[in-house]
Amino acid sequence: MSVTADRSANWKRPQTAPSTLSRLLNSKPFLIVACLTPAIGLLLVFLTYPLGLGVWLAFTDTHVGRGGIFIGLENFESLWYDRVFWGSVFYTVFYTTVATVLKFGLGLWLALLLNEDVPFKSLVRAIILLPWIVPTVLSAIAFWWMYDAQFSIISYILVDVLGWRDTYIDFLGTPWHARWSLIAANVWRGIPFVAISLLAGLQTIPPSLYEAALLDGASAWQRFTRITAPLLMPILAVVLTFSVLFTFTDFQLVYAITRGGPINSTHLMATLAFQRGIPGGQLGEGAAIAVSMIPFLVLATIFSYFALARRKWQQGGDDE
Repeated sequence: MSVTADRSANWKRPQTAPSTLSRLLNSKPFLIVACLTPAIGLLLVFLTYPLGLGVWLAFTDTHVGRGGIFIGLENFESLWYDRVFWGSVFYTVFYTTVATVLKFGLGLWLALLLNEDVPFKSLVRAIILLPWIVPTVLSAIAFWWMYDAQFSIISYILVDVLGWRDTYIDFLGTPWHARWSLIAANVWRGIPFVAISLLAGLQTIPPSLYEAALLDGASAWQRFTRITAPLLMPILAVVLTFSVLFTFTDFQLVYAITRGGPINSTHLMATLAFQRGIPGGQLGEGAAIAVSMIPFLVLATIFSYFALARRKWQQGGDDE
């Protein structure tokens, strides 16, 4: 009887209401906000604030060591008549376009090659990644040595070993030699990112599609244009966007090799903004050059968005 009474008492005991903390921990909206708050805080501190400060400085005459006042569009008006600035715009667009095309062509070729059954495939993939994982400044120093007017290993091979030339090449002493030399260095460094990213996309394509195409008598070019390229298009858009952004803002490689020379011919907008703002002390003008880069970056992002939006065909529908 006593055991039955105890059980009856426990059954009749009222249950306590869950605490406020328990209800919050079981609330999905609260957990979402709690998890996103640290990330949003970091973005506000390290991204939004510097961006807002840079935009504000672009409309002031601030110098290093001296505060400035609001001057409106005067910095941008002075840039409109600045030949060095327009030269940096031209080379930035030229550098980004040529380097991106070369990186995509060579990177896609490497990805297609590594997607086949080649000997030592894992070792080859690791070797291809080396240019990407080496610090940019170390790569720049290596290229600076290879491009040296007196001790260039490239000139040594062409002149002393192969006998193709009579004199050493001045890679960094003339504008167009320096421009193409920087593009070559950027392509060497950027190919691994493109190749490995596209290789990951290629390995998601079902082999049965290629087998069916072979049974139908499709050529290699037809298999590429009808199967590989369409199924690879989403990742192509993502990789293209990141490649354009990385190349357009490639500060370290250019500044470490040429610092914008000779005669300001290899300045990107990023390197010119730094030179005017920090060594030159004109923070307002440097910020104006940096702000002028934003429309180009926005256009690249918009292109990626619309390219990624056209994926309805993957589910069997038409393009949007």
